[in-house]
Amino acid sequence: MSLIMIKNTNIMTNVLNILLNRNFILIMAVVLGFAIGDLATALKPYTIYILMVTMLFSMTGIQAKSLLPLKKVIKPMLRGVFLNYLLFGTVIIFLSWILMPTRELFYGFLVIAIAPPGVAIIPFAGIMKGDVEYSIIGVMGAFFASVILTPLIIGFFTEGSGTVSTLDLLVLMIQLIVVPLFLSRLLLWKPVFKWVKAVRGKMVDIGFALIIFTAVGLNYEVFFTNLKVLFLVLLVLFTATFGIGSLFEYFRKRSGNSREKIKTETLLLTIKSSGFSVVTAFTVFGKEAAVPSAVLAVIVLLYLLFLTNRAELKQRIFMNRN
Repeated sequence: MSLIMIKNTNIMTNVLNILLNRNFILIMAVVLGFAIGDLATALKPYTIYILMVTMLFSMTGIQAKSLLPLKKVIKPMLRGVFLNYLLFGTVIIFLSWILMPTRELFYGFLVIAIAPPGVAIIPFAGIMKGDVEYSIIGVMGAFFASVILTPLIIGFFTEGSGTVSTLDLLVLMIQLIVVPLFLSRLLLWKPVFKWVKAVRGKMVDIGFALIIFTAVGLNYEVFFTNLKVLFLVLLVLFTATFGIGSLFEYFRKRSGNSREKIKTETLLLTIKSSGFSVVTAFTVFGKEAAVPSAVLAVIVLLYLLFLTNRAELKQRIFMNRN
């Protein structure tokens, strides 16, 4: 009897681990967005608050001491800004300007281009044996820059359209980045952080899943009725992540840089906060503009899985050839 109970307990534990797995949660968010997308309408007004809470917990992974001394971090900060905004952003804006059939879809890609980097860069830098401290500094540099660059760049491309106010955008950036960043320092207080650390990962996963569910649910007709648009969106995002990421790695390796730094810089180049871009696109440009960000969430998930598992994939391919 005891053996049966132990076996059942092990099965329940395995099932629970699968259900709480980050990849499973995000994939289910997409699936449920297709299946019960009508419910997304009720959730949409709360997405900005969901993102604020999600950013609050995710930013507890950023330690302020990594930013000292200031002289040491200026170069990595500027590198993060260059990779995440100038290089990645230029590719996204250029391709979407050429390929997108509507202004709203182009604006959706514009939001992705100026979105801050995904905080997932930091833990994945560790998983991939990259330079974790470098990732923290690069992410923080890009986060600080986004508060200024986002209103300026969106204002430049929408000037005269009456679509958005630069001041409103600045307020939104303060709400979604500055406020969660400062409040996250309170959660690092030792008596509180023990609890925060235990739930942080799942809070972030569930928060992003709710946002992705909303984006997919509100636009599910695009995925089923307009395959041309879906293909073009996939083409732009696949090129900007898998394509540009692979080219960047190839040339950086040839220039003799350390593998740890190359891995981290590849993440800084290609990983954007899809949750941020979804909510910003919703809030500023409407639901159609959130389509690229909904697809981005899936592409980023696949790309991170590719980066973390490609060594094993290469080994399997080599073994099959021999």
